[in-house]
Amino acid sequence: MKMLIDFLPIAIFVLVYQMTKDIVLATAVLIPATIAQVLFTWWRWRKVEKMHLVTLALVVLLGGATVILGDGDFIKWKPTVVNWLFAVAFLLSPLFGGKSLIQRMMEKNMTLPAPVWMRLNLAWVVFFLAMGAINIAVFMHFSEEVWVNFKLFGMMGLTILFILIQGVYLARHMPGEDEAIRDTSTDTKEK
Repeated sequence: MKMLIDFLPIAIFVLVYQMTKDIVLATAVLIPATIAQVLFTWWRWRKVEKMHLVTLALVVLLGGATVILGDGDFIKWKPTVVNWLFAVAFLLSPLFGGKSLIQRMMEKNMTLPAPVWMRLNLAWVVFFLAMGAINIAVFMHFSEEVWVNFKLFGMMGLTILFILIQGVYLARHMPGEDEAIRDTSTDTKEK
């Protein structure tokens, strides 16, 4: 459900754009849809992720500029700015608290050696930088309609592909069944 809520504003944006071919109108609908997403998230889970707040701020700022100035180029920069801000956050995260951002997000679910956490974190930095650059290439070299479709389907597809590749990488570093059984029996003996 949470993933559906995450993609709902952009899905609404794409739907409005497909119906009207008007990026300014689609952006004017995106702004309240994103505000509603954040408010619903707060109402439902009593917390809002920083990613949602950053996205909301950029949608209001760049989307507002798009609507006020009637220029779709402003909203086209939003994915790049968001991705590059995430890249910077992931890159700098070990400097604050000693752990990478990906480790802080996932360490409750798995244990990995420190070098693996760092490589995984750097992979996310590269991914976010690449996604920002790809967004620029698409909106500068292709039609507005291609960019709108890429925004939903291309970016989501690339993200899913990256997560699958990450899963394969993580599987190589997870303890095997024998190791997990040994660890469990060791824990039992120590008690």
